Amino acid sequence: MISPHSERGERGAPQAVTAVRRTGTPPPPSGPPAWDGPPPVGASPVRVSPLDRVKRITDRVSIRWRLTLTYGALFFVAGALLLFVMYVMVAWAIDVAWPPHTAFDYPPEDEWKVKQYWALQRDSAIIVARQHMLTRSLLALVGLGILALIIGYVVADRALKPIQQMTTTARTLSDSTLAHERIDLKGPNDELKELADTFDAMLTRLNVAFDAQRRFVANASHELRTPLTINRTVLEIALGDPEASADLKTLGRTLLEVNARNERLIEGLLLLARSERELSVRKPVDVKEVAETAVEQLAPRAEEAGVTVAAELRNAETVGDPVLLERCVANLVENAIKHNLPESGKVWVRTGMVEGALVVQVANTGPHVPAYEVNSLFEPFRRLNADRVDSAKGAGLGLSIVRAVVRAHGGNVAAVPRDGGGLVVTVRLQPR
Repeated sequence: MISPHSERGERGAPQAVTAVRRTGTPPPPSGPPAWDGPPPVGASPVRVSPLDRVKRITDRVSIRWRLTLTYGALFFVAGALLLFVMYVMVAWAIDVAWPPHTAFDYPPEDEWKVKQYWALQRDSAIIVARQHMLTRSLLALVGLGILALIIGYVVADRALKPIQQMTTTARTLSDSTLAHERIDLKGPNDELKELADTFDAMLTRLNVAFDAQRRFVANASHELRTPLTINRTVLEIALGDPEASADLKTLGRTLLEVNARNERLIEGLLLLARSERELSVRKPVDVKEVAETAVEQLAPRAEEAGVTVAAELRNAETVGDPVLLERCVANLVENAIKHNLPESGKVWVRTGMVEGALVVQVANTGPHVPAYEVNSLFEPFRRLNADRVDSAKGAGLGLSIVRAVVRAHGGNVAAVPRDGGGLVVTVRLQPR
């Protein structure tokens, strides 16, 4: 598997691009965070009552099996009640149908003996009939109970089928499919149909909200580019004036840097808005070539920052937008270079196929990243240990654009803290 903590050799690896040096030592192993301390002082185990334990067990049972067991239990209760009624009625039926002893000729002096014998035979017939009926009824009840569980499971499956359809639709939804993906449940106007229609209406409202947000970001970004371009032109003209004072030129250069940062922010917002739309360009792309281009473009910046970039790139083809994919990889590498050690920093870039999936992985040395901070780094304008502050290194849109591009291509991106500091970001895409 492609991993920054797997042992790799030099054989079969492509040559590093310009200004990229290869290191033979892979990064230290990384993995999920582990609890590394004792529990708080005074902490005691929580006592759980038997009722709570039973409730916990029942809470783990799925709704399908709850319905099945409920159906089987009701059947058993109804069968047991019917068996009890039949058990009582057998005695009554035999007693009514038993012929009287007066129907036979016998001497009067033997009447008491015959009557007693006849009652004994009737009671014996009732007992034997009850025993046979009870034995066979219990066997039939067990067989029908098993059949009831099977039928109950099938009935529960059919009853839960609309909910499965809703779950499947919700699982496949993304920002790009909200416009045309709906449950559209057919059937009578019952509770499930009402739930599905409510869910569809919510999806429509979400789609409108997402579209409005994207249009606002795109329009605002376009509108802001014009004044920033004018400001940059005016500042460049002022700096080119030979009669300008040194203080004015210093102020002009400062304002020009601020203006350039704002332009980069606007470009990032435009790219983010574009990445969150459905792809308009789909063509075969080799991610190896994309990564080579990104690493080569950022090589001067890595050399300036004193960061060593090691590239192990293998062919991995997919279908998508080459420009967006290149921006995605470039953002990962650029982010790894920015947030690195001040001296002797390292970045590892790898591409290839792993278990049938296209994988791009970028790891770097750098400051320690708490595990609880990792997911928030993919939010716009979020930075490690800062929220909209300390923006000298960027606008905080790099990983947000990466996530938007990956989602637009039907993939996923994950990050974990790297042992010793830094981050390991893994992108998985569908192969061609």
